[in-house]
Amino acid sequence: MASSTFEAKDFLACCGSGRFAEAMSMAGPFESYDKAVEVAREIWFTKVDVSGWLEAFAAHPQIGDASSGNPKSEISAQWSKGEQSTAIASASTSSLQELYEWNALYRQKFGHVFLICASGRTTSEILTELKSRYPNRPTVEFEIAAQEQMKITELRMQKLFSSKVNKTFSSVNRHPVDLATKVGEDRVSIIGSHLAPVSEPPSAKPSPQAPIRTRPPITTHILDVSRGSPACGVEIRLEVWKGAHPRPIYSEPDLAGWVFVGSSITNSDGRCGQLMDIVDNVDPGIYRISFNTGKYFPTGFFPYVSLLFEIKESQISEHFHVPLLLSPFSFVTYRGS
Repeated sequence: MASSTFEAKDFLACCGSGRFAEAMSMAGPFESYDKAVEVAREIWFTKVDVSGWLEAFAAHPQIGDASSGNPKSEISAQWSKGEQSTAIASASTSSLQELYEWNALYRQKFGHVFLICASGRTTSEILTELKSRYPNRPTVEFEIAAQEQMKITELRMQKLFSSKVNKTFSSVNRHPVDLATKVGEDRVSIIGSHLAPVSEPPSAKPSPQAPIRTRPPITTHILDVSRGSPACGVEIRLEVWKGAHPRPIYSEPDLAGWVFVGSSITNSDGRCGQLMDIVDNVDPGIYRISFNTGKYFPTGFFPYVSLLFEIKESQISEHFHVPLLLSPFSFVTYRGS
């Protein structure tokens, strides 16, 4: 089967994140739609940062209001209209007004447009889903929105590949490529509100003399989900365990056992500077990363947040990204490798 080659602008119509589009373009050509979807999921959930997620969300119009949003291309705007066609066709004046009001409430609470794979859904179904998701905590809802974005991306990539296949094989006598995909299938649960690891950016293979890494092996960034934007100005501190015990003991805290590695403050993108040197292999051990959340949210519940994680001998060449989704009264994260 011939491989399909697309440009970044093609993938930008599928997902409004510039980083996603560039990474997909660099990862191609793809031998099949299924392979492209596999790569797309990995890029979206493990390589696109919080700002990229928000950029993609912002590209969508509010359901029922095609004039809103910031579409990345004419074709993405056309696809949005098509995806909302069932909802618009099934709407009454009163249901559209109700949808508009609930959309406004949602944006005010979560800071971004209500995102749902609307293809084939009626206004009533969308309203029901919106109302059921509205009580969610911001961290939970952010994850759901990202999963819905991936569903939309897969549908649009299906259209992209269909047009490519039709153009390439219209005059060739061979079996058509099966582009069907089960949109409703269970997604791989690799995020807990965008707390997935971030991999090295796509690039050519390094020469034997060049360092393997282009950034420190441990990184982080923070999203303020109460405002729907990166958290700027948060102090972060990284330490490693060097105590008398092989590992810290829950019932016997040894504050002297923690050794300072580095510290930084998040920038306008929610990312901090280097917390440690750029080395090909990180020392195995137990690390603690602490966030000065009390200074960022003076009236919040947490004076600070500390997370402990272990890097094993078999993982020393991997990259560990420890993002944080933060609100005044909750946070979600997990270690990625």
